[in-house]
Amino acid sequence: MDMSWLGQIGYALPLGLGGVGSALGIAAAGRSAAGAWAKEANAGKGLNAKHLILVGMPLSQTIYGFLVALLFLKDLVGETTIAKPGLVFGVGLAVGLAEMFSAWMQGVIGAAGVRSLSEADSKPFAFVLTAMGICETVGLFAFALMFLLL
Repeated sequence: MDMSWLGQIGYALPLGLGGVGSALGIAAAGRSAAGAWAKEANAGKGLNAKHLILVGMPLSQTIYGFLVALLFLKDLVGETTIAKPGLVFGVGLAVGLAEMFSAWMQGVIGAAGVRSLSEADSKPFAFVLTAMGICETVGLFAFALMFLLL
């Protein structure tokens, strides 16, 4: 029985799930940034552009998912898909879930960071970036793991 379709689904999972996580993370941080900008504008302050960095950081997991998908495309009808479709599906699912949750939680941290920056005049910016970077590391490890497993 030809199960190569299972491997082909595995190719799409890192990009799809990474994209979902990035969208959720960007939405969380973006909502918080919009509120902070409204508060700053009402107070007659300049709008803090550092919020954009925190909003945009979860996008990187979509980029990792895209790179994984490009690397997988080289083997779309290759030996790995045909010989080990379960492996390809499992790796794709594992990498996809890691990218999704890494991006999503990075956005949650970014949302809290935006609030922190708006209440403390940007003083905790380096600490917020560090916390988001730790979350980013999960996505990087998943990206690297894909190469080791395949």
